Amino acid sequence: MSTKTQIFITGATGYIAGSVLDRLLRHPTFATSEITVLIRKADKVPAFESLGVKTVLGSYDDHALLEKQASLSDVIFACADADNAEACTAILRGLKKRYEATGKVPSLIHTSGTGVVIDMTDGNYATETVWDDTDVAQLDTIADTQLHRNVDLLVLAADKEGYVKTYVVLPPTIYGFASGKLVDLGIQNTRSIQIPLAIAGCIARKRGGYVGQGLNVWPNIHIDDVADLYIVVYDAILEGKAGHGREGFYFGENGHHLLKDVGAKIGEVLYDLGVSETPEPNAFTEEDYKQSAMLRFLGTHCRCKASRARALGWEPKYTTEDMLKSIRGEVEWQLKHAPRA
Repeated sequence: MSTKTQIFITGATGYIAGSVLDRLLRHPTFATSEITVLIRKADKVPAFESLGVKTVLGSYDDHALLEKQASLSDVIFACADADNAEACTAILRGLKKRYEATGKVPSLIHTSGTGVVIDMTDGNYATETVWDDTDVAQLDTIADTQLHRNVDLLVLAADKEGYVKTYVVLPPTIYGFASGKLVDLGIQNTRSIQIPLAIAGCIARKRGGYVGQGLNVWPNIHIDDVADLYIVVYDAILEGKAGHGREGFYFGENGHHLLKDVGAKIGEVLYDLGVSETPEPNAFTEEDYKQSAMLRFLGTHCRCKASRARALGWEPKYTTEDMLKSIRGEVEWQLKHAPRA
């Protein structure tokens, strides 16, 4: 049996996990770690091997594989599907076997999202509630029916049983293009979801847009800052300083934005680039929703405060102003690569 720390990463070719892996490749513990990633396509194996990373082929549908790999792991970064309860259960079964075989409690760093605390405001208002990740009593009130919550509760229950220590990272709107070794090798997704979704919808209608009145608010974080958050949590785990279980929720945010401002910035850029006849945004229409039902999600609202990670020394660098500035590059990319998306 290897004496190296066994690290397993899911979603390694994805936006978040790829950025986390890039940092682990440069981490002081890399030489004493053995990293294995779950990937779907065999043609990416040589690229990962060139980085000194092992691979297993499969997906979140391969529950036996997930259980087996988890049973061989000391630390898992689960960064794939935040809503796949079956996959999470398989990973937890494997971690329980790891604990029973070694007597050592493994660690699970699970990726959820601030969607777990959204309000359905249809863009027409913002609530005053701010979710603070150090307020355990407040977090306990999150309804079981909220997005991601069913999987988060599985993770919490496992920690309570004592066979694994769990740490839940909850990113909000992430922005910016990913960079690093995986991107250079062409094996990582470089873009996020929310802002590109809004951009695609606005390009389709040739005008900036928002849901309802655009008065809803979301937190934001740059991809580099959220990847750094994972490493701050990992370092704290190694030092025995990281809260886990009910005290192990870690929001990632460095500011909030009004969704109307995002729509306005997209509209401004589309006008500058000759796509729109006006820089002024307006509300998405029923026809827009027929083209992309997911646009309605842009009418949800949430506010949160990343107190716990900051207490561990996390210092995010990018601000809401940076997020708004980044929209021009995102629009230009979309127009070049997927203008009809």
